[in-house]
Amino acid sequence: MSVGRAEGGTACADPAGGYGFEQVSAVADAVLYEGYLLYPYRRSSAKNRVRWQFGVLFPRDWVEADGPVVPGVSGSADSWYQRTECLVRVRRPGATVRLRVRCLQMQRKQVEEATPDGARRPAASLRTDDGTTHLTFDEAVPREFDAEFALDDLLQGERTVAVRAPAGADVEPLPAGVGRVVRSRAEVRASIAVVAERLAPDLCRLRVRTTNTGPAPAPRTARDEALCRALIATHTLVGGDGVRFVSLTDPPPELKAHAAACRNEFTFPVLGGEPGEPEDTTGHVLLSAPIILPDHPQVAPESPGDLHDAAEIDEILTLRTMLLTDEEKREARATDPRAAAILDRVDTMPQEVFERLHGAVRSLAPVTAPATPAPVERPAWWQEGADDGLSPSTDTVPVDGVPLGAGSRVRLRPRKRGADAQDMFLAGRSAEVAAVFHDVDGSVHLAVTLDDDPAAELHSWYGRFHYFRPDELEPLDPPQRRPMT
Repeated sequence: MSVGRAEGGTACADPAGGYGFEQVSAVADAVLYEGYLLYPYRRSSAKNRVRWQFGVLFPRDWVEADGPVVPGVSGSADSWYQRTECLVRVRRPGATVRLRVRCLQMQRKQVEEATPDGARRPAASLRTDDGTTHLTFDEAVPREFDAEFALDDLLQGERTVAVRAPAGADVEPLPAGVGRVVRSRAEVRASIAVVAERLAPDLCRLRVRTTNTGPAPAPRTARDEALCRALIATHTLVGGDGVRFVSLTDPPPELKAHAAACRNEFTFPVLGGEPGEPEDTTGHVLLSAPIILPDHPQVAPESPGDLHDAAEIDEILTLRTMLLTDEEKREARATDPRAAAILDRVDTMPQEVFERLHGAVRSLAPVTAPATPAPVERPAWWQEGADDGLSPSTDTVPVDGVPLGAGSRVRLRPRKRGADAQDMFLAGRSAEVAAVFHDVDGSVHLAVTLDDDPAAELHSWYGRFHYFRPDELEPLDPPQRRPMT
């Protein structure tokens, strides 16, 4: 991966030690390429026509063209910034803080066909005499920006580093003069602002804010076009010397109030490295990612490589990839070099490696059965025929006196406690109800699609929804009945 150039601040090349970031490199790479290209890894796949869903930072003017983005209130899933706040224990005088901001820069791959008059014209695909297919598609180039600060300087005021990924173009001639492949990139600019606040003699709150500062596309530019100016899959690694980070998901009791006061927007910081590290361990690292992870996330040792699928299941995806036809594999190889690498790995995977994907037991603990098993009461809903008459596409449930059903528009208000952590990112967003579902325990959930989700239509087609209880929804207007198809 390339190390980006910094302007107007202190930036560092990647030293041999890597700041301790090597501890989380595999997980950070998984974040970088999460959803990069989904199985079946082909351009023609519908789900690969809506791309780059995580950690996308656009220029501010383009994001705000249709109204301001306020985290937890309203607006697009995309933003122009990420804000990370975390708690830092200071272990010695002269401590330093080190950052690595990582992202993808979009690269447009355009196939150009040679014409009889010697000119070239854009083409969707081109096949050379050796049978290789080349497809026009969007790729991405990984970028990294490193910076280092003295903690004492950050306590005196905010420090800002300007970074950029330059524009460029690469030309790949195709055999026999049939054409060429042109890969082009637009310049991407960002600023990284860092500041610290002392909370106690040995405790500070650190804030890192990454902002897209590049020129904005025209306000009505389609998202696919505006992506050329975006930082994609943006995430931050925070390390240092003489510092230790505090878990925000499970802080010690005396720091819970400070942890709750940390504001994290469009990102979710967790501890990296191995759990249970001694206090004097060097290279302690925090990973702040646009997807929710637990503290000390790890890539399963059985996994032989990235598959780029959300919540990927290596065995199933490997088996499915093996079942692709020769023509489908040719299209996947022509779609993207990383898709070709997945196919190569699957095609050459040794049997013993494949067998390891079948499952692993991480830990065993004794289970003590109760002396007298308690009687199990089956809900009446489980009785045969008890669900007769229920219709998710036409049923309604009253909320604040308004019957909500398919077609109703709502505001999402997930509960402060007991809600899924992912749902908290959707607080305040507007959505449309797709269906009403009754659980076996008698509770009700409403399936919704987000108004500003560019893949909402695809999610409806796949039947993939967000689910909320009635008390987590606020009616926006009288229901407009639209049966689910």
